[in-house]
Amino acid sequence: MNPPAIKHELDIMFYVRFYQVLIGLLCLAAFFPPAHAQEEATPFYVVEVTAPSPEALHALVSMSLIVASVDKLTATLYLTEEEYRQVQAFGYTTRLVEVQPNPLFNEKASGYITYDELGSLLNGYADSYPHLCQVSSLGQSVKGRELWAIKITHNPDIPADKPVVKYVSTLHGDEPVGTMMCLDFAGELLAEYENDPYIQDLLDRTVVWLVPLANPDGYVLGMRVNGNGWDLNRSFPTYGLDYVDTWYDTGVLGDGGRQPEVAHLMRWHAAVPGALAANFHTGALVANYPYDNEPGIPSGVEAPSPDDDIFQYISLEYSSRNYPMYNSLAFPLGITNGSAWYSITGGMMDWNYRFLGCPEVTFELSGIKRPAPSYLPQLWMDNRDAMFAYVEAAHMGIRGLTRDRNSGAALWTKVSVADREQPVFSDPGFGNYHRLLLPGTYGLAFSTEGYITFFVDTVTVEEGSATRVDVTLSDGDLDDTGVVDAKDVQSVVDAVLGRSVSFDADVNGRGITATDIQAVINQIPVS
Repeated sequence: MNPPAIKHELDIMFYVRFYQVLIGLLCLAAFFPPAHAQEEATPFYVVEVTAPSPEALHALVSMSLIVASVDKLTATLYLTEEEYRQVQAFGYTTRLVEVQPNPLFNEKASGYITYDELGSLLNGYADSYPHLCQVSSLGQSVKGRELWAIKITHNPDIPADKPVVKYVSTLHGDEPVGTMMCLDFAGELLAEYENDPYIQDLLDRTVVWLVPLANPDGYVLGMRVNGNGWDLNRSFPTYGLDYVDTWYDTGVLGDGGRQPEVAHLMRWHAAVPGALAANFHTGALVANYPYDNEPGIPSGVEAPSPDDDIFQYISLEYSSRNYPMYNSLAFPLGITNGSAWYSITGGMMDWNYRFLGCPEVTFELSGIKRPAPSYLPQLWMDNRDAMFAYVEAAHMGIRGLTRDRNSGAALWTKVSVADREQPVFSDPGFGNYHRLLLPGTYGLAFSTEGYITFFVDTVTVEEGSATRVDVTLSDGDLDDTGVVDAKDVQSVVDAVLGRSVSFDADVNGRGITATDIQAVINQIPVS
């Protein structure tokens, strides 16, 4: 089943009229002073710097500066006053684009939703569609504003074996387009569930989470940074510096000492395991996939992840449905490896993928940071089908449940694919996992602390829906007495010898052999 086709003329006219009415109503507020007028923030200078050579550009973007984008030899930087003077001293060509904070940047008169309106809108959805959505706050920003999140699926209060797809927007407060795209997406999913068979089917088998405004303080002040002056998408843990293993392996999330908004997002990502995620930005028009940074690989050089084939595929699933993005003159087919464009550290995308096993892509939706409101209907038309297609991509590959062989309880399981270093993890509360893979034949390993690793050596993935592989893991206690002992070992020995046993003695998935005997022996507690 395919996403509903866009009825271009009707839809465009509807959204044009919608935004015209919205702008007219919101312009009334322009005569009143903003409530946040007294808020103070350290000024940042948005500066375009053109380097004289690729080597000079590499040296510039490798400094401890906020780099927003790179286009040929020109980098867009967000600089403090001291940093601005330092860069000017290089003698490079510079152009001052803007000074932030710029509170009128996202004022009501601009036609973009305000922070106060956002909470009212989302909570109104929860009241109107309780069978389809739940609204919550991930926590509060530096200045006490809520990070609103909406979960959209059929029967949102009932745990289910569905892949979770997440859209997070506006980590940078001066990039509001993604906020509006998330709200358009939410509005259509909810309003059309009863009318559109595709949307109904999609929400029956998928959980969609939206965090439309991850940096509310920056949004209100018209600033890239948060209320403490930090770039949130440079403030997540950095691979090689803050972590080298996964959360599953260490049990340490690393949220302590982070900016409040970053810590809230980290805890949410960990508590709600995702099959697929994306974050929305503006300032360019491209799908940017991992890695953004790989130790030892310089900025401007490609740093492919173990799932480079998958990332290119899902990035194209988005860009090929966004005509302006796909036809980019700067990025072939509208996609790029992050490091090949320019390298950053502390980004959410790499952290979510490396540390939690959730594939994530960064979508830059507009070369203009904040387009005029009149462009919003067209931007929605450009991104609508792409957002649906990206959600659909979570259903490819391999999926299933991991459970305790005796009790049937859900397990938190590491799911590894042979010859791919990056694992994914099941939801510890329900036991479901979703491993994105392209068509082919793969070998899987399922490992859980205290259990015998279970192998499924040959799994065929085809086009379309994911191949289902449910597994039950054994802790060696075959007779379910609560302890692994000689009786369990004897049961496996009997099975290897061809004698009848009343338990499933194939504990590692590779047939009943001497390896099963050794695996159960290894589970006997050492006194």
